Amino acid sequence: MATVLAFHAHPDDEVLLTGGTLARLAAGGHRTVVVVACCGGLGQGANANPETRLAELRASAARLGVARVVHLGYADSGHGPVLFPDPPGQVRFARADLDEAAGKLAALIREERADVLLSYDPRGAYGHRDHVRVHQVGARAAELAGQVRVLEATAPREMIAALLTPVRALGLVVRQDVAALRAGFTPRSAITHRVDVRRFAAQKQAALAAHRTQVYSRGRAARLFRVLVALPAPLFGLVCGREWFAEPGAATTRTIGDILQPAPAEASVTR
Repeated sequence: MATVLAFHAHPDDEVLLTGGTLARLAAGGHRTVVVVACCGGLGQGANANPETRLAELRASAARLGVARVVHLGYADSGHGPVLFPDPPGQVRFARADLDEAAGKLAALIREERADVLLSYDPRGAYGHRDHVRVHQVGARAAELAGQVRVLEATAPREMIAALLTPVRALGLVVRQDVAALRAGFTPRSAITHRVDVRRFAAQKQAALAAHRTQVYSRGRAARLFRVLVALPAPLFGLVCGREWFAEPGAATTRTIGDILQPAPAEASVTR
């Protein structure tokens, strides 16, 4: 049995990017650990304080079968042009010293004897400064820890670009810049692992619903979350039943079903 450590920026990212994969791994008897860099204090909603967001994270993780949840100790950095001053007793993750943050994560990798580290692609998906920092810290932590495979959670750039038009027509575009979304994520040709998680759609949907401050608040992102949690589970599975990863340095393949299997030595296409 393997141990997989998923490193994320904020509470709820663990569901959106890797929730089905974590549920699938846990169902297969593997140990899964979620580490979030930030406390979630700049999330949506009046009650989005760090204590509540982290409690929601623990509830979400329980629904995914995650064995352990760790907060790395940093505060949210926000996504706007201004980086706020550090809150009392914390450092915003975007300001974190790279080797210090990576050292904390590497210590957890060694403690858990993790076989696989799930991190983010170099763009942090859509360019959020905390997500970009997750990529940087994750890559450095893997160097420090050694003996751990890194897979970067992402999505096909072409698919995201194609979805923007209908999503905008429904008024569900989140606050991120559309140009950044089109330029973010990973080209389909560079995706090494596509994981089918449709059998775990109900767990993934329940985990998303656990983030109540983000689902039941105002704003377009919350509206999108409410649509997703209200879908019948089979339809949710059709919409959110695939998760994607890119393994740095590996030959590419369109789809293979298990992140515990290395990408093939030569590029291939399987369907």
